[in-house]
Amino acid sequence: MSDSFDLEAPNHFTAGAVGAPGQRVFYLQARESRTLVTLKVEKEHVGALAEHLAGLLARLPALAEQAPGDLVLLEPVEAAWSVGALAVGYDEARDRILVEAQEQMEEERAEEPATARFRITRAQAAAFVERTREVIRAGRPICRLCGRPIDPAGHVCARSNGHVAR
Repeated sequence: MSDSFDLEAPNHFTAGAVGAPGQRVFYLQARESRTLVTLKVEKEHVGALAEHLAGLLARLPALAEQAPGDLVLLEPVEAAWSVGALAVGYDEARDRILVEAQEQMEEERAEEPATARFRITRAQAAAFVERTREVIRAGRPICRLCGRPIDPAGHVCARSNGHVAR
């Protein structure tokens, strides 16, 4: 059984990627005191999380809190487990955003999936949104015709009658 995590007030919350574009592995990471939690995620997970957080922040009052500084992945980048699902909530009384990750489970396993809960500030959420957008933009460019990623050597685009798009 994988470990579960519950960080009440992480001082570091970020997303990042390791590897060359097209072969990158994405991570969600948080640290509170001496506890560092790193989870493997899909690019779509962090992109959707960032956009959901951006929408949530747009509905909340503006904040005067200063955004956290450097949001690079902290070493060691070793995933505790892979994320299968993400959820977001808002605790109005504490003015914290709850990000909950659930472990991706293989169908054969009978045990409950591990969870990780991170209660972040609105400033941390805003910084996460910007950081994630930067990380995603640093990947492969997207074909303007079919919307699929273009490798350095180009790609066969279905919308260009099989010609290589660059």
